[in-house]
Amino acid sequence: MSTLTVRQATSDDIQSILRIYNQGIEDRIATLETDEKDLGYMEAWFQDHQGRYSVLVADRDGIVVGWASLNPYSHRCAYSGVADLSVYIDRESRGQGVGSSLLQALETKARELQFHKIVLFTFPFNQIGQGLYRKMGYREVGVFEKQGIMDNQYIDVMVMEKLL
Repeated sequence: MSTLTVRQATSDDIQSILRIYNQGIEDRIATLETDEKDLGYMEAWFQDHQGRYSVLVADRDGIVVGWASLNPYSHRCAYSGVADLSVYIDRESRGQGVGSSLLQALETKARELQFHKIVLFTFPFNQIGQGLYRKMGYREVGVFEKQGIMDNQYIDVMVMEKLL
């Protein structure tokens, strides 16, 4: 039986984080980004996620199968207790509890880092993601209509939050 471990990401995980992020871009279910990212992009992103804005990975038997990060919600000091959330799961590992494990660990980390609230942005059509978030206690705040453009079409974006 395989073992899933959630741990702090290291620079050795950047290639796996990049692979999983690019899957999310390709699948068009988790981000408005449409162009795959390269290693330089992800290394710079990772450097910006040291300290308070952490990255965790889910490791199954030595293979990274998912990652989650706390991201700045706003650079205004009034919002210093609010973090934005990202969660990406490898295609082959979706629906296997990886997201739940990552979210649980990330919420613990967020509390340790003095965040009192997590917000996230998802697509209204991403029913699997919403199911995970609702199961973990996130609530829908509302929907931004035609918030962004993906593949030459306007896309609505749902806002969800959880008070820690």
